[in-house]
Amino acid sequence: MPEAFIIDAVRTPVGRRGGGLAGAHPADLGAHVITALLARTQADPLCVDDVVLGCVDTVGPQAGDIARTAWLAAGLPEAVPGVTVDRQCGSSQQAVHFAAQAVLSGTADLVVAGGVQNMSMVPIGAAMSPPYPDPFSGSAGWRARYGTGEISQFRAADLIADKWGIGRAEMECYALASHHRALAAIDRGAFQAEIVPYGEVGQDEGPRRDTTLEKMAALRPLREGGRITAALASQISDGAAALLIASGRAVREHGLRPRARIAHLSARGDDPVLMLTAPIAATAHALRRAGMGMDEIDLIEINEAFASVVLAWQRETGADLARVNVCGGAIALGHPLGATGARLLTTLLGSLERAGGRYGLLTMCEGGGQANVTIIERV
Repeated sequence: MPEAFIIDAVRTPVGRRGGGLAGAHPADLGAHVITALLARTQADPLCVDDVVLGCVDTVGPQAGDIARTAWLAAGLPEAVPGVTVDRQCGSSQQAVHFAAQAVLSGTADLVVAGGVQNMSMVPIGAAMSPPYPDPFSGSAGWRARYGTGEISQFRAADLIADKWGIGRAEMECYALASHHRALAAIDRGAFQAEIVPYGEVGQDEGPRRDTTLEKMAALRPLREGGRITAALASQISDGAAALLIASGRAVREHGLRPRARIAHLSARGDDPVLMLTAPIAATAHALRRAGMGMDEIDLIEINEAFASVVLAWQRETGADLARVNVCGGAIALGHPLGATGARLLTTLLGSLERAGGRYGLLTMCEGGGQANVTIIERV
């Protein structure tokens, strides 16, 4: 049977909004991780079949197929094509899926997959801001099915907290733990092997050492009458990540050493108004298709878009939070939209190796009420 292997994975530090990566052109961020990935693996750039990168809000410096631009900005061969993927927050996880599917199908042997996003330079929602109309209200079919109510992740996060009865204090405790885990990971050098510094930025800028429950409790909700505050949401961030996906034939012919095998990949949809609940159904679907139980998964990464998302998912799946986001999540580390899936997979791979675990699972909520699931097996 054909197999798809992760040869290596690298990422930039995650920069805070307006921080050390704010002025970096997205193509240069992408080029940076691609260059580092090829240097670490010693893969021949001319043997790469495709470059698949995730990116959201592909306007301005992120427009024009950023995957292709990043490859060329790295000074790499013009013969290698590139394609940009938008599955909202899951864009770079989907980029890995497309790369793996190409390898599994036998139509490619070596693919660079990942993502890039500079949210400081291209504000979130830029592609849905004036002069462009929003993607929902102008559609007669959408109005007939879902009405004219607000479609936003902030409303969805509050609706999830209400539906699952998740109190603000519980979410604040979870958010504080995310910061503590991230800071502990930084202090013990857990990210050192996966990060390629960009200029003077050598570590993640998001985690806050001065965060307390008292400070969180003093914040106003993002929506009138809601429970979600800025402290309970992922941070606006900048960054890039890249992985090299290879077939068994490429491993043999190029003398590559795999770090993991992609054991399962899938995606599922759910209510687009609740929007952020799809990881629940997607996780159940993935485990069923893989013939696995949650107890067989050693470590899990689920994107901390909002604290309510993770806590609702945990209640439905029964996952042990001690095995979830062990190095902190997007509440602390940040969420550069189009790069986060690849960043999470990079971190999951390193965490699995350090723990000596076998299987790791990644899932994340995505705009439109979708979620991807990737299960990797350490080799």
